[in-house]
Amino acid sequence: MESNGTFLACNSLKDDKDLKFLLKGSHLLKVKSSSWRKERFYKLQEDCKTIWQESKKMLRSPESQIFSIEDIRDVRSGHKTEGMEKYAKDVPEYRCFSIIFKDQRKNLDLIASSEDDANHWITGLGKIIAHSNSMNQKEKLQHWIHTCLRKADKNKDNKMSLKELKNFLKEVNIEVNDYHAKEIFQHCDKSKTEALEADEIEEFYKILTERKEIDDIFKKFSDSEGFMSCQNLVRFLYETQQEEDAVVAAPALIQRYEPNERAKRRNAMTKDGFLMYLLSDDGNIFNSSHRKVYQDMTQPLSHYLVSSSHNTYLMEDQLTGPSSTEAYIRALTKGCRCVELDCWDGPNSEPVIYHGYTLTSKILFSDVIKAIKNYAFKTSPYPVIISLENHCSVDQQKVMAHHMTTILQDMLLVAPVDGNKSQFPSPEQLKGKILVKGKKLSRQEDPTGTNGNNNLEAEDVSDEDEAAEIEDESVKTEIQQKGKSDTLKLAKELSDTVVYCKSVHFNGFEDPSHPRAFYEMSSFTESKALKLAQESANSFIHHNIRHLSRIYPAGWRTDSSNYNPIDLWNVGCQIVALNFQTAGTEMDVYQGRFQDNGFSGYVLKPEFLRDEQTKFNPKSITEGTWGTKKKLLLKIISGQQLPKVNKSKNSIVDPKVTVEIYGVQQDNNKKQTKVIENNGFNPKWQEEFTFDIEIPALALVRFVVEDFDMSTKNDFIGQYTLPFTSLKQGYRHIHLLTKNGDPHSSSTLFVYIDIQDCE
Repeated sequence: MESNGTFLACNSLKDDKDLKFLLKGSHLLKVKSSSWRKERFYKLQEDCKTIWQESKKMLRSPESQIFSIEDIRDVRSGHKTEGMEKYAKDVPEYRCFSIIFKDQRKNLDLIASSEDDANHWITGLGKIIAHSNSMNQKEKLQHWIHTCLRKADKNKDNKMSLKELKNFLKEVNIEVNDYHAKEIFQHCDKSKTEALEADEIEEFYKILTERKEIDDIFKKFSDSEGFMSCQNLVRFLYETQQEEDAVVAAPALIQRYEPNERAKRRNAMTKDGFLMYLLSDDGNIFNSSHRKVYQDMTQPLSHYLVSSSHNTYLMEDQLTGPSSTEAYIRALTKGCRCVELDCWDGPNSEPVIYHGYTLTSKILFSDVIKAIKNYAFKTSPYPVIISLENHCSVDQQKVMAHHMTTILQDMLLVAPVDGNKSQFPSPEQLKGKILVKGKKLSRQEDPTGTNGNNNLEAEDVSDEDEAAEIEDESVKTEIQQKGKSDTLKLAKELSDTVVYCKSVHFNGFEDPSHPRAFYEMSSFTESKALKLAQESANSFIHHNIRHLSRIYPAGWRTDSSNYNPIDLWNVGCQIVALNFQTAGTEMDVYQGRFQDNGFSGYVLKPEFLRDEQTKFNPKSITEGTWGTKKKLLLKIISGQQLPKVNKSKNSIVDPKVTVEIYGVQQDNNKKQTKVIENNGFNPKWQEEFTFDIEIPALALVRFVVEDFDMSTKNDFIGQYTLPFTSLKQGYRHIHLLTKNGDPHSSSTLFVYIDIQDCE
């Protein structure tokens, strides 16, 4: 049973010294606080996919002592987490490393007994993660099934009894009645020994993983010998998949995905190669050419939507949760390009960041600036905006300015680009730069330097205090006791760090005869912005052609819930800040939008949201150059390896798929399939839907899979969201994401897409 893929990672690295060390295991010191540092044994399991950790807790379940390699986002050497920075400074960096998880789980900070041991763990885990990431979909499926087979093989005899086969089917999320299970078992048990072994298990594997819906498509384009010729593949790509470069693509796809050498020599594809293609990036619903930056990046900054985070420092809620530099790292690695820093006076003349008037924990301003420096450009080379909410004394503002200039150095933008003083520079011109958004001294009226008064030391400016808007009684009491002022003294040194993003109060849309300086930008609470979008949409669009607008969540969202960003994007608002730490529909839609354009954090607004003469109004669609209306024909065909939601052994999911359209009001729509009972392994729907899309450039499509429950709220299984303009046509796989936006290892939907122009 184990020779067929269970040890894929171990086989390919079988003589690797790092892997051998991990399989043997070692004692490591686990670090939790200054007083909690305890020795624990860690070991890579035989499947090379999970790590076992010793626990001294009573009644701890075996499952809770194991974590999967797939759950690891990163392995960092040295003191690269807050925990290590605080609690392990007495230990040399070369013995320290941290495991960072994909979900909201806390980092695992570890100290090895020697530099060699630490290197074995860091390098070994890196190799296994790299190998896991490079596995194709078929290898992942094979690996997953064999892992489940091993779990079902209770007596570890490498054979499978009928009882073990039934347990296995439950493990892979499929309910089969006793008669059907026995029928499969007897068909495979060629040796009549009442146990499946070796080739018989392979036969069972083939029956289980058969994709009849793909076989039917393949038959239409293949010959009697089971080969799809290059010519027929060209026909399939051109006619069905709507691929314009089919003639060039077909031979390349055969070379890339065909496992059969005989077929390759014939320049043809077998059924296996065809399935590999459909499961690959080339068969993905998301246009692979949009995975790199393809939009014009030389337009003014105000012409782009910018991935932006609200109160970036918070890991949980807005009132009592922890603040952490890790939250900045997570947001930046998720493509965020605008982060928020709420700055207050701290002890020892060091400014701190936390949510003012609340019980959220405090972190050093300097630590946050270091984290931004280290992670700003790992995911995207395009500019990062630091949105400062400053509540500090003049002295500590000077410290803030000092930290930014000394830590960020050349990254910090302190002067206009190419002397540009009439409009924003472009993301291309600002590559690798960090901009500061904040208050500016009034007598230094022009941040771009044409009429600044450099003799000014400090003066009062209006105080923008978003924390004071929190709808919570304890916060209101705290504000009353402190006696909040509407003004704040601003230090010249901090004022000088602001070049293109000067914060000003919004006093209505500008009078064309008295245009406002382009670098002045306002922040709006979501309710204020939505009111403007509803009542003055076209004016808001015009405002957002020249000016940046930042939107932030309402004060009542103390649980860090999010608002829907769509209506604000539809009027061209660029910096629509969401709580990145909170999973849900809004964050799915957000990440779906910014998946476009190479995940760069910048998406160019459609032409009609950038045109100075535009008459576009998303609330009242009239005839105009908004793009051709489209009809989306969509068939939900089947699902593959949907994960169990309820971990109990006998729980099997009852999946249903909902397709949601987000865009202008006329386009907002949702339709859902029937429920398939007791089958998360290979449910088949074969259901067709039609959607009319009025403004394709603003539309997003979200596919959601849920476990239907008659008596309670449906459980979330997975989702995938993408811009309508990034949809590929024909037969496509959708690779589902978890609620935190990470890929499920082998969970997919198989769909057919056809997009037509409306008459």
